[in-house]
Amino acid sequence: MRAVELVSPPTVSRRHALALAGGALLTTLPFSVSTALPAATARPVPSRGFNLPGWFEREEGIAPATATLEKLRQAGFETIRLPVNGDLVSDGDRAMLRRIRDGITDLVGLGFAVLVDMHPSGDLHAAFEHDPANAARRVVQAWTALRAVIADLPTRSVYPELLNEPPMERAAWLELRQQLAETLRARCPLHTLVWGPARFQGIWEIADTPPLADDRQIAAIHYYAPMAFTHQCENWDASPLARIANLPFPTTKEMPQVRELVSRLRATGDEEAASLVEKELSDPWTDARIASDFAELGRWSSAHDCPVILNEFGVLNFCVDPASRAAWVRAVRKAAEVNHIGWAHWELDQGFGIIASRQSTEAFDPQMIAALLGDEGGD
Repeated sequence: MRAVELVSPPTVSRRHALALAGGALLTTLPFSVSTALPAATARPVPSRGFNLPGWFEREEGIAPATATLEKLRQAGFETIRLPVNGDLVSDGDRAMLRRIRDGITDLVGLGFAVLVDMHPSGDLHAAFEHDPANAARRVVQAWTALRAVIADLPTRSVYPELLNEPPMERAAWLELRQQLAETLRARCPLHTLVWGPARFQGIWEIADTPPLADDRQIAAIHYYAPMAFTHQCENWDASPLARIANLPFPTTKEMPQVRELVSRLRATGDEEAASLVEKELSDPWTDARIASDFAELGRWSSAHDCPVILNEFGVLNFCVDPASRAAWVRAVRKAAEVNHIGWAHWELDQGFGIIASRQSTEAFDPQMIAALLGDEGGD
C-alpha cells in the first residue's frame, strides 16, 4: 500500500556501500535471539493479522505500546505484517538492525507471527522508474543486511517478504524475485519466503505469475476493490478518488445514493470522478462478487500447490459509513477464510486503522474488530 507512506514523515535515505558483509553482520553482537525466544506454534499460513507501518520505515518510527499489543493478541489477532524501509539497513546500520531485531523478538514473544515486509520508500520506488538496475541492487543490499537478523529468528514465526508491490514489469520482477530468494536462502534455508506479483500485488495479477521453485513459500496479494469505495475521500494526491464520498457497500450504480453522487459530480464539471464511479460500479459490488474473486484465487493456490495470504485489504475511514466499511471488511475476510487464504488487514491505527492509537488500549473500534475476528451477529 502506497498511501501511508505519503502521509507519514519522509524517510531518510542511507544508501551507501555495505559496511559489513551480511553473513558476518551480527556475529559479534552480544545476543542470541534463537535461544531467548519461546517455541512458536506452527502456522502454515499466517492469518488473523494486521499491518503495522510507521515503526521501521523511518529512523524515529513509533513502536506500539506493549499493553496495546497484548490487548490485540488477547482479542484474537495472531499475525503482524511489519513494513521495513530497506534504505535504513542497506548500509549495515547496526543500531537499526538491532532495533528491528528487538522489535520482532518482542512481537514473537507475545505470540505473534511476523511478516517482515521489505517496503520501498518513496525514493526507492522512484528509483525503480528511472534506474531499475540500481534500485534492484539496493533491495539486494537491504536483504543482505537484514537476512542476518532473520537467520537468528524462529522459522515458524518469522516470514521474510521479498518486496512489497514490486514496481516493475513482470519479467523483471521474476528475475529479481529469484535473486532475492537466493540471497535469503544463503543464510535462511528454512524460513518461509513471502512474495507477491508485480506491480500492485493485485489479485488480478497473480493468474500468470508462477510460484518460486521452493518448498517453503507463500504468495501474497492485496485487495482494495472497488477503489472508488475503499479509497473514497483519500487525501494524499490529486486522484479523483479524493472527490468521491459516502458510497455504500453493497452497492450498484443504480442505487439512488450512487446516482445522486454521479449527478452531483457532473453538475460541478467533475466528469473524471463521475466516470470513475460508473466504471468501478459497472458490475454490482456485493458479497457474492468478492466471494467469486477469492474462489478464483483459491483455484490458483490449489493448481500451483502454493499457499496464499491476503496481506493488505481495508477501507479508509475518512468519509465512509461505518456499517458499510465493516460489511466490506467482513465480506473480504470471510471470502479469504473460505478459500484457506490467510489475511492481514491494512492497517492498525492510521487512515485504514482499527484502533485510535498504538500507544493506547482505549478507543478500539469494536465494529471493525468484530468484522475481522468474527461475531455472532455477522458470521
